[in-house]
Amino acid sequence: MNRHLKKTAVLALILPALLLSTLNAAEISPKNTKKLNFVFVLIDDFGWTDLGCFGSTFYETPNIDRLCADGMKFTNAYAACSVCSPTRASILTGKYPARIDLTNYIGGGARGKLLPAEYVRHMAPEEVTMAEAFKENGYTTFFAGKWHLGREPEHLPEAQGFDINKGGWRAGAPSYSYKNREGKRVGTNRTFRGGFFVPYNNPKLEDGPEGEYLTDRLTDESVKFLEQHKDEPFLLYLSHYAVHNPQQAKKEYIEKYEKKLARIQKPAGPEFEPEHRNRNRLIQNQPIYAAMIQSVDDSVGRVMEKLKELELEQNTAIIFMSDNGGLSTSEGMPTSNLPLRAGKGWAYEGGIREPVIVKWPGVAKPGSVCDFPIISNDFYPTMLDMANLPLKPKQHVDGISFASLLKGKKKLNRKAIYWHYPHYSNQGDSPSAAVRAGDFKYIEHFEEGSIAELYNLKDDLGERNNLAKKMPSKLKELKTMLHKWLISVDAKMPKPNPNYKPRKRRN
Repeated sequence: MNRHLKKTAVLALILPALLLSTLNAAEISPKNTKKLNFVFVLIDDFGWTDLGCFGSTFYETPNIDRLCADGMKFTNAYAACSVCSPTRASILTGKYPARIDLTNYIGGGARGKLLPAEYVRHMAPEEVTMAEAFKENGYTTFFAGKWHLGREPEHLPEAQGFDINKGGWRAGAPSYSYKNREGKRVGTNRTFRGGFFVPYNNPKLEDGPEGEYLTDRLTDESVKFLEQHKDEPFLLYLSHYAVHNPQQAKKEYIEKYEKKLARIQKPAGPEFEPEHRNRNRLIQNQPIYAAMIQSVDDSVGRVMEKLKELELEQNTAIIFMSDNGGLSTSEGMPTSNLPLRAGKGWAYEGGIREPVIVKWPGVAKPGSVCDFPIISNDFYPTMLDMANLPLKPKQHVDGISFASLLKGKKKLNRKAIYWHYPHYSNQGDSPSAAVRAGDFKYIEHFEEGSIAELYNLKDDLGERNNLAKKMPSKLKELKTMLHKWLISVDAKMPKPNPNYKPRKRRN
């Protein structure tokens, strides 16, 4: 056999094997045969600096820090509101809360010099939620934890696109009772220093055994879902009740942080500062809150390990954020948001800037940082974009996909982001609206006689230097932008309270 015939014979034997090998590789490649899965982790009342990777030296969050090292950290990420329900609606609808008239936490109704704006007390059934969009495209959708977007059956997770609901119902805080040291069952609205936890009065989550902790239970349900649905595309939405009040944590973790507090040097300076009529905590030093954070971190670590065990790690995107800033000016003031000003319930950065981390395996560069501003409305189109699914621009009208930022782009085509909270918060702030354009942020208070505020966030992250009088042209520019936006979304406004009587100051 001559040389050319030998070569032809060899190729005839080798090429089919090579072709079969290539086809087999293509068949098992996640990029070719599997849809991208999503785990969305939402923490309640979690502050911008409540993570080690965002600057905390008292709280310990090794698992979330590892997630941050594996993904992209967003340093200018915002919630659409300084309280929970509006932000939660913005994530699921892709719309500003003002556009859908869900501008306050459901149940809120404090009054003052003004009558707060009327608001809708549920997320409208006609909204095509993020969960419904994924369900339309063959995803199994799972929800665990806090919902707080409506009270009736037609407003609960099952009616808004989630196939499975574990714990999501009308309540906005943990539904827990516990036994004290004498074995007596007591209520929930007080600080608790460890003991037996029992979920109760929640028809969406069966009672657990004595000693069960809610954060662990929700994680158990999430891990079970992963095990049962590992062979199909999924959206897992883990919406923890933690670290919302009441402050309740595992006894061993509380003791750990009490010992840590005793051995570390006390920071110089005051523990509190005035914030209007309230006080604002300046130091992270509360052991129970730290213990609650550790349980949240344990939860994220368990989910990450389960994804790895099930060989889903490389085909699952993980998103982590909070619904509003950390609670620092009332109701126990369990955390500090420094260097940001104030916290939950305020239009200042401490009330709206959130720790956001996105892990997108094979796309987002591990350990990368993005400083361009994003807001919670953006998650809906971003996640569809990441999954190569059709966008719904008529639905997520106020969201912009930031998938390009995850791929390394530095900016989006966005001029400004907005907030509208025409209510009195439980934390001390009065009705207001705000806009951020570039580095500048303008806050307008609706009470007559209130001072307009203008800050350069690049030079003044703590919002200490009000530039309103020094930069009247910039003030006018942002004020005009804000007013045009309020009109465009048909924002509801507060009105004068004819029955208002100022409180007499105590001597």
